[in-house]
Amino acid sequence: MDDILPFPLLAIVGQPELKTALTLALVNPQIGGVLLSGPYGVGKTTAVRGLLDIMPLVTQEVRDDAGHVQSVQMPMRLVELPLNARMEDVVGGVNERVALEQHKLLLEEGVLSRAHRHVLYVDEINLLDPQVVDAILDAAAQGRTLVRRGAVTRLFPSQFVLIGSMNPEEGMLRPQILDRFGLRVWVAPLAEAQQRLEVYRRAQAFRLDAEAFRALYAEQTAALREEVAAAREILPHVVIPHHIESAAISLIQALNIPSHRAEIALFEGVRARAAADFRSEVTITDLQRIAPLALRQRRSAELTTYTQHMQHENTEIEQALASIIAPVVPCRATPKRKAQSGLSAKRKTEERKAQSEKQGIAEA
Repeated sequence: MDDILPFPLLAIVGQPELKTALTLALVNPQIGGVLLSGPYGVGKTTAVRGLLDIMPLVTQEVRDDAGHVQSVQMPMRLVELPLNARMEDVVGGVNERVALEQHKLLLEEGVLSRAHRHVLYVDEINLLDPQVVDAILDAAAQGRTLVRRGAVTRLFPSQFVLIGSMNPEEGMLRPQILDRFGLRVWVAPLAEAQQRLEVYRRAQAFRLDAEAFRALYAEQTAALREEVAAAREILPHVVIPHHIESAAISLIQALNIPSHRAEIALFEGVRARAAADFRSEVTITDLQRIAPLALRQRRSAELTTYTQHMQHENTEIEQALASIIAPVVPCRATPKRKAQSGLSAKRKTEERKAQSEKQGIAEA
C-alpha cells in the first residue's frame, strides 16, 4: 500500500463533506470514525487512500532486534481489512507455525491490534460477517482486543480511527452498527456536467503520470498535513460555550434522536473543526457545518412509534391507578380527623371545668 502513489485527496472534484469528515477524523479520533455511503465509482476508497499524504505523526512502541521496547514517532498508517477476513485474522489467533514446529500455544495479534493508533479502513462493511463487524466495533469502543484460546488469553491495544464505506444498494447496516459511527457522509454522484468532465480529465492525467499529477497538489497537500498536525495540538484546549451546548442539545431533542452517541459525535466534531481553524472556542458556524454529518441517519421511525406507545400505556396505567386509589384515601383519613376532633372537644371541656373550679374558689 505504501509503495502505491495515492490519488491526492485535494484533487478529488467536489465532495466537500467527504474531505471535511475524513480530515476531522484525523484531527480528533474521539469523533468515533466515519461512514461513507454511496454508489460505486464516486471516489469513496480513493478519498480514504488519499489520507496517506496527510497522516499526522503518532508515537508507536516497537521492539528492536534485541527485543527491547522503544517509543518512536511515525506517520499514521492505513490498514485495510479485506472483505474475506476471518475472525482469527481480525481479532488474532494461534500461530500455527509455532504450534506445529515447537508444539507451543502462541497467540498472535490480528488486524485490529496492528491498526493501533492508525486508521482502519473497512470497505463494503455492510457485506462483512456480522461477528467480524461486532468484533471491530467492540475494539473501537473499548480500545483493546482480547484473544482467548482455551485457558490462554492475551490482551492487545486496539485504538484506531475507524472508516467504513458501503453501497446501500447491497444492503443496509444494522441500527446498532450504524450508531457506532460518529460522522456519516452521503457521497453522491456529481450533478454538474462540467464537474463530471473534470473527474475524467484528472483521472486520465493521474494514470498517464502519477508523480507529475501529484506534484500539482504537493504544496496544498503539505499545507493540509501541517494543519492537521497543528489542529491535533490545539484540540485539547478547545472549549464549547454554554449557549452552543444548549443549542446542540435542543437540536438533538427537536429531531427526536434517541442515541446519546449523537451528542458525543456532534460535540467532538465541532471541537475538531474549531481546532482545524486554529481556534480555541467553538462557534455557531461549527455547529451548522457539523450537525448534518453527526446527526443524519440517527432517527428511527420504529423506535419513535414504540416510544409513543409506551408513553400512552404509562398514561393509561397512571389514570387507572388514580381512579382506584383516590376514593380510598379520604376514607382512611376521615376517622383520624374525627379522632382529632374528639380529642380537641374533650380538651376544651376539661379546660372549662378547671376554669369554673378556679372561679368558685375565688368567690369563696
